[in-house]
Amino acid sequence: MNLRQIEVFRAVMTTGSTTEAARLLHVSQPGISRLVRHVELQLGVALFERRQGRLVPTAEARALHAEIEKVYRGVQHVRDVAAHLRFGTHTTLRALSSANTALQLVPRTIAALVGEFAGARVLFEALPTREIVKLLVTEEADVAISSAPLDHPALAVEPIGQWQLLCALPAGHPLLARPGGFALEDALAERLITYSPEAPQSAVIDHWLESRGVARNVAVEVRSGYAACSMAATGVGVAFVDDLSARAHRPEGVVFAAIDGAPHFPIYGVRNQHRPLSRLGDAFLALAAQQLRELQARPVQAGDRVIADAAQEDGED
Repeated sequence: MNLRQIEVFRAVMTTGSTTEAARLLHVSQPGISRLVRHVELQLGVALFERRQGRLVPTAEARALHAEIEKVYRGVQHVRDVAAHLRFGTHTTLRALSSANTALQLVPRTIAALVGEFAGARVLFEALPTREIVKLLVTEEADVAISSAPLDHPALAVEPIGQWQLLCALPAGHPLLARPGGFALEDALAERLITYSPEAPQSAVIDHWLESRGVARNVAVEVRSGYAACSMAATGVGVAFVDDLSARAHRPEGVVFAAIDGAPHFPIYGVRNQHRPLSRLGDAFLALAAQQLRELQARPVQAGDRVIADAAQEDGED
């Protein structure tokens, strides 16, 4: 059956007569009747019984009609999707992030995105850097937010903001009670909580420590800034953490000390440069930058005690 035959057959099934089908399709009634008979001859089965001037569908006609309706529902869905593409709805965004940006930044961004595009669907996963690169390059993901640089010729990497380095110590640590205040050099001499290579902060923090000539006395190695905060709360060692992990860590027992002249490191929006982003993807990156600014406008807190205000520190650089 060709598309015209399918259209006529569906019209007859829907209206129950060739006369009404002709009126629906704006054609002559004899033309509808001839086409229905031609389809029956072509298929080799009777589709209708003629009873007192009415067409009664056969079992074969009902079976054929059921399959045709499935196709029409699919076509209508395609039309609906096409009609809503300009509004960013009825589309799926596959978003990735590093562990620390997955704590608050990306969830807040996704919440803002689906609030703006009610019909949108987001598939989200926090992954190690190497996995983020792999999925973006193979086009199995659309966009990523990363706190570590991603180096691949297929990727477009643009800064959307910065993260700041803080020192996480257990509450009551002697370094916090020094008459002269917290001293970075003394903290560097403590037993340290460091990061495994899989952690997004690993390369940048390790490089920063090496630039200061620190012979590290490692107590524990972890895979995320949030885990480093939790370890610091136990008193096992001192950790240098990103402010994104510090902001997400609320339990009692840990204090985040600001570091004079602390370095700031970029947070990146990443996509495959060979695949243009959808409007939803562009909106995601813009909202991520906005959410980062709003998030960092508030002080870093430990319990109910304000320790450092990263936004103010940024303004002083």
